[in-house]
Amino acid sequence: MLEVASYPQPPLGAGHLSVEYAPRPASVREARAEVRRRLEAWGLADVDDLVDTAELLVSELATNVVRHSASSPYRLTVFAAHGVLRCEVTAGALTEQTGRGMFLVAALARRWGCYQDGTGKTVWFELGTCGADGCGRRQS
Repeated sequence: MLEVASYPQPPLGAGHLSVEYAPRPASVREARAEVRRRLEAWGLADVDDLVDTAELLVSELATNVVRHSASSPYRLTVFAAHGVLRCEVTAGALTEQTGRGMFLVAALARRWGCYQDGTGKTVWFELGTCGADGCGRRQS
């Protein structure tokens, strides 16, 4: 008999967050705290290291913006659906996507990338939200 495991998913109608922050050091802490609150509210706090990893990677991306961006605000967008958590940081003039922060993103994210959007740039990463073996782990 086939057994189907139940993995936590955001409730219907939930699973999306978009917040704009001023490019100041305190905003990194604010973005990290908002990610934790939102994932807990979506019922994803018990998925392995999902919250801690998402917080760490969002912190690294936001820090890159604060260090390398012009003085324009940046936007954090987080959504979860179909077993995937995707976090994006968009800045008007983000120039760098190198260094320790991007090494951590590359090492811990299931997938990641960046794209140019007009004059701005978005750097994103994805993590798995299910508890199955390999879910959320980097795919070779």
